[in-house]
Amino acid sequence: MNPRFIVDGMLGALVRWLRICGYEARYIQNAPDEELLEQAAEKGLVLLTRDRLLFRKAQRAGLEAFLVEGKDDAEKLASVSKQFQLSLNAEKSRCPNCGAILKPVVKETLKDRVPPRTLRAYDEFWVCGSCGKAYWKGSHWKNILETIMKASRIAGVPLEASEQAL
Repeated sequence: MNPRFIVDGMLGALVRWLRICGYEARYIQNAPDEELLEQAAEKGLVLLTRDRLLFRKAQRAGLEAFLVEGKDDAEKLASVSKQFQLSLNAEKSRCPNCGAILKPVVKETLKDRVPPRTLRAYDEFWVCGSCGKAYWKGSHWKNILETIMKASRIAGVPLEASEQAL
C-alpha cells in the first residue's frame, strides 16, 4: 500500500509532483504546525517537510515524518521516492491542482472547455473528478517526463516503460 502524504507550505511544488506520479498528497498552504500534525495523526498521513523544528515535533508526537532534501523539484521528488520506495510514473497521474483521480474523457465533450486548436492537436484528454479541470499531453509533457526521469535516476528507481519512450 502506498503511503499518503501531508506536505508543509514550503513544498507546494513537491505536492504537484507527487500527485502527477499518482500519490495522494494533501497541502494546506500557510497551515500552522499544529494543524499539520493533527491532520497527519487523524488521517494516518506521512508528514513531508523541510522545517527541522516541525520534523522534530512530529517525531516527538510519534508520527511518521520525513525531512525532504534537494535543491530542485527533481531532487526533492527523488528524496521522497528513495525514502518510501515510490515508483515514479506520470501515467498514473492525479490532478496536480486538487489531488483527485483523473478520468479519461472523449475529447468532443470538452469543446466548451478546451481551446479549439488544442482539441484538433490532441486525442487524449482527462478530467479531474473533483475540480473538473481538463488535462492533455501538451507541449509541457516533455518537461514533466524529463523531471520524473531525473528524479528516477537520482533515486535509483527503475523507469516505467512510458518514461523510457521519451
